[in-house]
Amino acid sequence: MSRKIGIFWALVACMMGWGVMAQEFSGLARVQDAGSRISRDADGFDLRLQLSQGVPFRAFTLAEPPRLVLDFREVDWGGFEPGSLGSLRVRVGGIRPGWSRMVVDLGGPYLMQSANMDIDDVTGRADLEVALRLGAEAEFKAASGAPDVPGWEALRNPARAVPRKSGEGPLVILLDPGHGGIDPGAEVEGVVEKDLMLTFARELKEALIRADDFEVILTREDDSFVSLERRVAIAHQAEADVMLSLHADILSEGRARGATAYVLSDSASDAASAALAERHNRADMLAGVDLRGTDDVVAGILIDLARLETMPRAQSLSEALIKGIGAYELPLNSRPLRAAGFSVLKSPDIPSVLLELGYLSYPRDRKNLNDPAWRQKLAAAIAQALVNWRISDAAAADLVRQ
Repeated sequence: MSRKIGIFWALVACMMGWGVMAQEFSGLARVQDAGSRISRDADGFDLRLQLSQGVPFRAFTLAEPPRLVLDFREVDWGGFEPGSLGSLRVRVGGIRPGWSRMVVDLGGPYLMQSANMDIDDVTGRADLEVALRLGAEAEFKAASGAPDVPGWEALRNPARAVPRKSGEGPLVILLDPGHGGIDPGAEVEGVVEKDLMLTFARELKEALIRADDFEVILTREDDSFVSLERRVAIAHQAEADVMLSLHADILSEGRARGATAYVLSDSASDAASAALAERHNRADMLAGVDLRGTDDVVAGILIDLARLETMPRAQSLSEALIKGIGAYELPLNSRPLRAAGFSVLKSPDIPSVLLELGYLSYPRDRKNLNDPAWRQKLAAAIAQALVNWRISDAAAADLVRQ
């Protein structure tokens, strides 16, 4: 005997803790390659995923470009090869704590006709079937978008970050290890950016705590995807004084090396910075984030506000970081101070810097970043830089208040 669970009831089960989850399971659900496939015909295609056990899920499509998004609570993707499903491009990974995501590039306006999970009452094994059929572009766009599920998106509690006077209390530092979950970032010779940045963020947190008078918060504590918008929202919720985004990217020419600090600008300081920012900002789309609410005009306003009220402090912060790293005789880029339109820097009220610790495309940087002793030295350099910046920023605030 089996029971069929549609997307609505799967979501209710997830939010209310009954239905699909009423049966006790051990471990995480796993995808069974043998029973999973994408079948295509002239009118559309059907996706079938065979899972070791039933889990709550939600399914929806997104436009520009057309994508099918499947969220599960929760699936272990270990051993699963997305390419085994067929010719369509498929990406899998974590999307947020407790949730896994699959994104399928559709290549056209394929409307979702049904999404049902058939669960065997005896074995607990589940078959998820999603049917999509080719439709009109306008109809597809109208039907696309992430479902409005209470509690899914992070709540926002904007707070205004202002310079702290001397002795006013600990400085709240928001460390943002880049990428995560379904978005691995750069990958070179087995070195994965998302894992390396999380490791370093934890090490830097310890260095800052030892430096005293810092409160440190991470945008992610594990291998979870965090959207760019949510990273900024977390900074506001934490009432952060500083946001520091950590990356170690790759550049195709392979010549870039050494630490580089980026501040926000609507026009990049150079072509390489523009390309890097575009690649970072596309991560949300590739991970299946609904970008329909993104408004270029609003983004432009945020940039203007940042320039007027926060950019001088962000600029001095970037200079302090580069000076501090150089003082420890660690490698710096030939142009270590740059500007670009990274979305993660667009908070209008929190000094924000994106720090490329090095470039995984450069062998020496890659070797350094894999060395715990070298990373410890880098963490000490950044911590001291933030100590120095905090003193100068507080002094400037005291002068303004006089």
